[in-house]
Amino acid sequence: MTRRVEDARILMYSHDTFGLGHLRRCRTIAHSLVEDYRGLNVLIISGATIAGAFDYRARVDFVKVPSVIKLRDGEYTSMASHVDLQETLKMRQSIIRHTAETFQPDIFIVDKEPMGLKGEVEETLQYLKARGTTLVLGMRDVMDAPHLLDVEWKKNNALQKIDQFYDAVWVYGPPDFYDPLVGLDVPAGVRRKMDFVGFLQRSVSRLGTKSEHVPDEDYILVTTGGGGDGADLVRDVVGAYEHDTTLQCRTLIVLGPYMPARERAELLERSSKIACLEVIEFDNKMEELIAGAKAVVAMGGYNTYCEILSFDKPALIIPRTRPREEQLIRAQRASELGLIDMLLPEESADPSRLAEALKKLVNREPPSASGTSEMQLEGLVHISRTVGDWLDRRDNYPPLTAVAE
Repeated sequence: MTRRVEDARILMYSHDTFGLGHLRRCRTIAHSLVEDYRGLNVLIISGATIAGAFDYRARVDFVKVPSVIKLRDGEYTSMASHVDLQETLKMRQSIIRHTAETFQPDIFIVDKEPMGLKGEVEETLQYLKARGTTLVLGMRDVMDAPHLLDVEWKKNNALQKIDQFYDAVWVYGPPDFYDPLVGLDVPAGVRRKMDFVGFLQRSVSRLGTKSEHVPDEDYILVTTGGGGDGADLVRDVVGAYEHDTTLQCRTLIVLGPYMPARERAELLERSSKIACLEVIEFDNKMEELIAGAKAVVAMGGYNTYCEILSFDKPALIIPRTRPREEQLIRAQRASELGLIDMLLPEESADPSRLAEALKKLVNREPPSASGTSEMQLEGLVHISRTVGDWLDRRDNYPPLTAVAE
């Protein structure tokens, strides 16, 4: 049921240095909230180069900051090669702070990076906390392998800063699936703030036109997410079809907008020789493609995994294992629960083994047949209820005013 709120504002931050996961997660939450609350406006700060390629509901908009890309070794560089990284970070920090000052949000939701890319959000968190904005950190169900996350966060003093700045920590998964901070020395204050909201359910968008890429017949969907590190997955799938000519199921491969040009050209050329393969670079309505598929082959990033559960699709996950182990951990846990099938990258590189897995996939039971409780798709409902409670409290108290020193 839609409620009316008076001039409520939510600001969201999505650093977006690699792939589309952060922006797509923020966009999903924003669309759900404006659908539930009339009078609410959501503004997303994003570094995604193609943020404008997506449709947005009324009262949801985005501010684009200069793009920074994450390299395979985990380091960063400016998307504009002629601009120094430090200059780019200064511009981003300034835009983020100015946006917050102008927009004056009631709630600020930061996706994944507690202090933002290279600490670029910390100054804005200080400003907003002083004026009484509710500060929320949103975490994936899996952040990374504990030993990797521990090193990264100790270097940045992240857990202490989460305790210092944030009012709430939303974990976008159920508590019995995975604890994103397992193995870390988590302050009691942070643990008290953690709310496992559940996976974020997806639905087919009603915005704009329908996707033109949905095949008319049964098909397997192969998706790499943003595609920046997805060439190996597609290369393995194409290799399986080249190796085993009895694989005849129609297969739609989405390369992703960030796949390097050389790899994209190679895969387009190889797949053009196989009649049952269709390859596209990008579709901004991935929900439609997954909803229409008979089965899904993917790397298993957070958004794709939520879509597999939401549309109850048989899935084969071939996770990325470096530089982060997030996809590997999620796939291992989901496989253990019987929700998906999984192959390690070194296993999928064997064309005969992958061909057999693809044949098995089309007859696999959907995730719902596993009978587990870890399919909880209550995140958006839970978030909406929490935001409503906060806005009710806001309307019952006078706004904070700054006091000159």
